[in-house]
This record gives sequence, structure tokens and C-alpha cells, in this order.
Amino acid sequence: MAEELDDRARDVLRAVVQEFITSGDPVGSQQLTRRGEFEVSPATMRNVLSELEALGYLEKPHTSAGRIPTNQGYRFFVDSLLQLKSPSPADQQLIEAGLANVGSGGVEERLQEAGKVLHQLSRHAGVVLIPRPSAGSLQRIEFVRLGDDRALAILVGQGGQVQNKLVMLDRPVSAEELIHASNYLNELLRSAASIEDVRSRILQELETQRTQYDEVVARALKLGAAATDVSSAERVVIEGTGSFLESPEFAEDVRRMRALFKALDDKHKLLSLLDRVQRAREMQIFIGAESEFGSQGDVTVIASPYGTDDQVLGTVGVIGPTRLDYQRVIPLVNFTARVLSRVLKSE
Repeated sequence: MAEELDDRARDVLRAVVQEFITSGDPVGSQQLTRRGEFEVSPATMRNVLSELEALGYLEKPHTSAGRIPTNQGYRFFVDSLLQLKSPSPADQQLIEAGLANVGSGGVEERLQEAGKVLHQLSRHAGVVLIPRPSAGSLQRIEFVRLGDDRALAILVGQGGQVQNKLVMLDRPVSAEELIHASNYLNELLRSAASIEDVRSRILQELETQRTQYDEVVARALKLGAAATDVSSAERVVIEGTGSFLESPEFAEDVRRMRALFKALDDKHKLLSLLDRVQRAREMQIFIGAESEFGSQGDVTVIASPYGTDDQVLGTVGVIGPTRLDYQRVIPLVNFTARVLSRVLKSE
């Protein structure tokens, strides 16, 4: 599609996208000619806009209005027309300080802070994919008794990340039984390659114990099976979803807003999208329908992986309307992922 556009058409498309991102109003030919960068008549400008509309890069929201970018137009803008710069020194300082100055909550608190910083700077929702202990990183499992029918399973990774899971009990369990269960399960961890491997071994052992009637061991295995069945919803943290209320595209359309929040609440879709970024091992930008969010393809997800030199641990990014400031947000996400990776390596 790139060869279809000459230099003038590219410049006009860039101007339309920039004007619409800034104002939120449809962009007309006279508005563009007043910018002073195009030495063409309004009639020529109208012809260029019509060409861009025919090619699918622009559309008219209604008959008498100017034009706005389509998702295809945004995609071409991001892939071919956008000129990116590093975040401003002030933004870089805020990111550095935000990820350095956290309390004693460890890795997970630092990851949540990354989402908060991105929300603060972008004014859109910040999203973080929390790494599950995996690929040999699960160090131990501990249990804390919360009552007769509940216990907290604490999964501790080699890199210091901690993931908690509430486990419901089918009968009262004493603190001593939970300690025994932890000790037994941690023996299984020593030769396991991943959390999936741990869970597989636990289930196999549990099947064996059903025939041996060792109630204590079976109890430990049941707790281990429940603890390692890590919910996807616990892995995705979103900060600042209320920012969509500030966007006219959603604030003025209750039906669209409801559909968006319903989509965001479906953490499995979001997890799948962020996992794609993690597997790609590089920044990904999903525009409109590519993101699987929003009722009419009106949401963009910009996300970048973070991790150590030899392992991608998770993903950090921003979720906002398609009419977001790509030139500002893309470098913010990229820089945050780099700082987060550096900080985690020094933990």
C-alpha cells in the first residue's frame, strides 16, 4: 500500500492524523491549507483528501464534515510516517524515580508502579503483565492459614517475584499441616523445570496417592495443585481505566463505554494479547480491531516486553483510544520497559 502514496499524499495524511489527534475534530481542506506547509489550492487539497479516502486511509464521520483517520490510516501513520524521539528529560526522570523509589513490596510492587507511571505520563490506562514463576524460576511454595476454609499460597520465584493465590479448603487444616505440605511440595520443586512441570508432577503424584490412601501426602498434593493453577486474571494489572471517561469517543457514548469496560474485564483476552508481545520479544502496536478491545475497533494497545538479558519476563504498555498521541506514548512505553528491565536485573 505504501507505493500508492506520493510524497504530497503522505504529508497530507500525516497532517490530518496530527490535527485530529490534537483537536478530536474532523479535518477539512481549508484547515490544512491554513497550516502554511502546503503550497496548493483548497481544490487540490480536496482532491488529495478524496484520494486518501478512496484508498481507505481517511473517512467522513458524516456528510458535511471533514475527514478523520481510519484504523488503516493510523497504521500507515505509525509504520511509515511517524518520527519518534526519546522522552523528554523530565519524563525520563519521572520514570527513573518512580521505578527506583518503591517500598518493600519487591518485584511485584515495582511492576505495579510501572503501570502507574505510564498512566500518569500518558493519561491513558497503564497495563503490566506480571510474570508467573516459570522456566525454572519457581523457588518455593509457602502456605499461610487464613481460617478454617481458606489458605494463602505464596509462590516465590528465583528472581524475587512473588505471586499469591487464595486456596479454598474442603476441610479445616492446621498450621502444622500447611508447613508439612510446603516442605513436601518444595522437595518436588528441586528437579522441576517450570511451574507447568511442577503441576504435572503434583497431579501424577496425586493420582498415585489415591491408590495408596496416604491422606497427609494427598492433602499436600491437593494444596499444591490448587496453588499452581495460577489464574490469568492475577497476572494482569491495569492502572487508570477511568482515563477513558476523559476521552470524548467513550464519555459521550455509554454503549461504547460499557462494551470497552466489559472487554477490559475479560483478562483472558488481554493476557493473550500481552503474551503475543512477550513471544515477539519486541514492541507491538495493536490499532483498532487488532487489539480485540472496544466495540468498534476504537482502542489502541502499545506494549513492550521487559526482562533480563536471557529471559523475557512480562510486558508493560498503555491502552487508550485510537486517537492517542503515538509520538509521545510509544517512546514512553519503550523507555519504561528498558528502565524496568535494568532495575529488575539489579534486584
